[in-house]
Amino acid sequence: MSIYARSAAYYDAIQTARGKDYAHEANVIHELVETRRRSDGHHLLDVGCGTARHIEHLQQWYECEGLDVDRAMLGIAQARVPKAVFHCQDMIGFNLDRRFDAIVSLFGAIGYVPNVRLLEQTIETLYRHLKPGGVAVVEPWLRPGDWKDGLVDARFADEPELKVARMSVSRRDGNASILHYNYMVAARDGVRTFNEPHRLMLFTDEEYRKAFSKARFQVEYDAHGLTGRGLYIGTRMV
Repeated sequence: MSIYARSAAYYDAIQTARGKDYAHEANVIHELVETRRRSDGHHLLDVGCGTARHIEHLQQWYECEGLDVDRAMLGIAQARVPKAVFHCQDMIGFNLDRRFDAIVSLFGAIGYVPNVRLLEQTIETLYRHLKPGGVAVVEPWLRPGDWKDGLVDARFADEPELKVARMSVSRRDGNASILHYNYMVAARDGVRTFNEPHRLMLFTDEEYRKAFSKARFQVEYDAHGLTGRGLYIGTRMV
């Protein structure tokens, strides 16, 4: 069963309620890519694309494809952007037999990679799928110094036909963050509750930079990025 098998249908409602601005983020990504890209096409791959909310906006500039390991998310993504191609593969070692002008991995999806060795493999996989002169943009999950152990969090979506509460208390397990989401969902067919565990690695800045360097990227770091977590921007040299 996929991690989001039960929550995928409510994911967008939670993100909309918290004010996530996908259109603005897509504009920022587009500007970052276009000021660095030296390849001659407009093909973009979103790795860990989720429900394709970024692709929905990025498609105005690029021919977009998405990749995610979660079939429940991809079902929503395909319905949202019917003309886009989506791939159900793991980001660590996917193989699409083609190269792109830009690859993005946003909203901390890279945190699901379970250790440093596989982080390096994942960044190498991005490099292999870029054209010379192409650009990769990776939004990290939290770094160890950013983590707040025991943080109590609650998110709520209040729509006419749907009410969702998602609550969690965070904890740390070594260099991993543990988020155990507890959901309560009310819709016309009744009220249901379920929980959903997530484990995301707290990679350091040094570990991210080393992974990009080992993959032969020219790497930059944007400290603010899209959400305050920063962005790692890698260019595959011509």
